[in-house]
Parts: sequence; structure tokens; C-alpha cells
Amino acid sequence: MSKPLQAIRGMNDILPEQTPLWRYFEGTVANLLDGYGYRQMRMPIVEFTELFKRSIGEVTDIVEKEMYTFDDRNGDSLTLRPEGTAACVRSVLEHGLSGGGQTQKLWYIGPMFRHERPQKGRYRQFHQIGVEVFNVDGPDIDAELIVLTWRLWGLLGIRDAVKLELNSLGTSAARAVYRDALVEFLTAHADQLDEDSRRRMGSNPLRVLDSKAPETQAVLVHAPKLADYLDEESRVHFEGLKARLDAAGVPYVINPKLVRGLDYYSKTVFEWVTDQLGSQGTVCAGGRYDGLVEQMGGKPTPGVGFAMGIERLVLLLETLGKVPVEIARTVDVYLCAFGEAAELAALALSERLRDQLPGLRLQVNAGAGSFKSQFKKADKSGALFALILGEDELAQQVVGCKPLRGQGEQQSIAWSALADHLANCANQA
Repeated sequence: MSKPLQAIRGMNDILPEQTPLWRYFEGTVANLLDGYGYRQMRMPIVEFTELFKRSIGEVTDIVEKEMYTFDDRNGDSLTLRPEGTAACVRSVLEHGLSGGGQTQKLWYIGPMFRHERPQKGRYRQFHQIGVEVFNVDGPDIDAELIVLTWRLWGLLGIRDAVKLELNSLGTSAARAVYRDALVEFLTAHADQLDEDSRRRMGSNPLRVLDSKAPETQAVLVHAPKLADYLDEESRVHFEGLKARLDAAGVPYVINPKLVRGLDYYSKTVFEWVTDQLGSQGTVCAGGRYDGLVEQMGGKPTPGVGFAMGIERLVLLLETLGKVPVEIARTVDVYLCAFGEAAELAALALSERLRDQLPGLRLQVNAGAGSFKSQFKKADKSGALFALILGEDELAQQVVGCKPLRGQGEQQSIAWSALADHLANCANQA
């Protein structure tokens, strides 16, 4: 007998027991974004490889090591998207959404793909919710994105477990001057750096600031500070952002080593981090990318956005015990029917109840075993009530209604009064 096939390493099934929490989280985010005036868009998961080389940067770890890239039958190089911003910008340009200086406030949700070493909270197929705004250049929109996420943490009950880190990268011109100063410093101390940092020194030196190696961090204590090289425009922008966060009561810390891993960021960068998930502590990250649209062939267009990892935030909710009890219940009412005539009546009765009580989660178990076995399934389903329809009930046009999650005796309820009875029970719950 052949061995059953399994999922690819780092690409996981999301099972029925897990999806209620995912739907709760996704629905909470969607409702929040609707309330702030953001509109959803959906992009393909496969793009031309050139898109990510141009946007992310050819010397980044993502492009060099992590992308899933292949040639299709036409000989085109295609890549499973490793992140969403580049694809969103491509779509905005292709469909003329940024023309005429019109503001676009967009969001998307879906899988991303990176060939990394899988571990808890980091997978090769992972899911993100991304938010992007175009044609707004002041700090107001940077603040709105951060305040929006702060509100989300409050809705989810996890504010005490996350911390906001902020930095400004300045404009590309100012950053180039800083880059030269940093490379000069790192070159002078190259023998004290870890191997990965020495490799990055010539290709992406700002990423050395993000090194986790203790020996490199010891050297960086004396490195030039990016804040000392900020241009006046970026400095004013950053001060405006901090003033707005202070006015909104959003706490933050300045992290001068926060640089983000993608080449296209400028000015504001931020991360929401937690110490509850081990090494995978970033749950939401983003910033400003004012030069990206032009870099990809469009007119100069301000842009800012963020992405949050669904797997990590779901894991954080579970770790903190912030999963609402009611979302684990997928059934409100479980209808047990015994005998063919009762099964036919159960079908008609269940559809009538769905008409009368929109949103009712009703499961029918018709003809599936003895009373004992059906009742055991009703209890296991998590339903609040079991409805019992046998020959005697059918003859009297009633159902037995038994509470499964609390006090109360079984009652006989007329079919005509059943919807009102269930609605009253729900109101009292």
C-alpha cells in the first residue's frame, strides 16, 4: 500500500476547527477597514518575476534566496508573490487608479510564498492582510494607518501584548549619504562582524543594523546614526507623525535600527512587535514608499501601507486566551429526526426556520442512527439546543426542544411557535 500524500513542508492545511478563528479575525479587520473608507481589491498570486526584482531589489534575501520562481510554457519567468505591495502597485498602474492625483485607500488579503526554514509562526505559504494608500503625502495618513491598527488590537483584546516601534529612513538621497558613512564604518570593523553582515555590507548595508548577532550589535553601538543624516523634509514629516500619535494616545518607542527588509521604503517605517511568540515577534509592519510607483514606471506618487501576518495574529490570540467563546460554536440548533416521515418533515421545518431566522446555524441529522447516537452528536456539535422530531412529535406537529448548554427542561413546542421560541431563547442568552 502506497504512503498517503502529504502537504508540502511549510504549506499547511487550515482545518475546520481552526477556520472559525480565522473568519473572526478576518471579519473584524474587514469591518474596521470598511469603517475607515478602505476598499478591497484582489490580485493574482502569480506575477512576472521582473516585478519583484524591480520593486523589492535584486540584492535582497527575498529575491536572492526565497522566491518561488519558475518558467512557464511560454518561457516567461513567473514568481509566486512573496509580498503584496508590489503586486498592488502593479495593479494600480495597470488600471490607472492613481491617475490625476486621486487618493486610493485599498486593502487585500491572501497567501504569500517564501522559501524559508519553517518554524512556528513562519511558513512557506503564509497569509497577509495588506493596506495601501496612494497620493497622500503628509504624516496624517501614516498616523491613520497606525491608529487604525491600534484600534484593531483593542477590538481583539491584545493591546497589552504588542508594542509599536517607529523610525524614519529619510529620502533616498539622504539615505544614500548615510549608506556611504555606514559602509565606511562597517568596512573599518569588518573583522568583528558576523558572516552574514559582512556579506550584506556591500549589497544592502542598512540590513546590518537589523542583525541579531551579538558581536555585530556590539560594533553597531558606535556606528553612525541614521537620525543624524535625515533631511529636513523627513524630519518634519516624522515630527508630525509623532505629534499625531501623541494626540491619539498611541504609545510608541523610537527604534533607530528599524530599517525593514525591502528596498522601496522611505521616511516612515514601523512595526508592531510582541514578546509572546518567541523569535517571530513582528505581527504587523509597514511604512512609506514614495518612490516605488515611479520606480515601477508610473508618475511620482506618494504611497504608504502595511501588512499583517494572519498566522501570527491568530497564534497570538490563542496564546493569550483571547479567542471569543462563541466563535468556537458552529451550530446553534441541532435537529434530530427519526423515521422517514420525520426526515421529510425535518427538511421542510428546517428550511422554514432558516427563512424565519436569517443567520440561524441549524444542522439536521436525519436518519443517522439511534436516539442515543444522534443526541451524542448533537451535544458534540456545540449546539445550544437539540430539536427532537419522531413519530409522536410528527403526529402532534410539535418538536421536543432540549437546552444543551445550561439549565432548563425539555419542552414540546408547536411548529408554528418554534421560530419565536428560539428567538426568545437567543435574546435571553
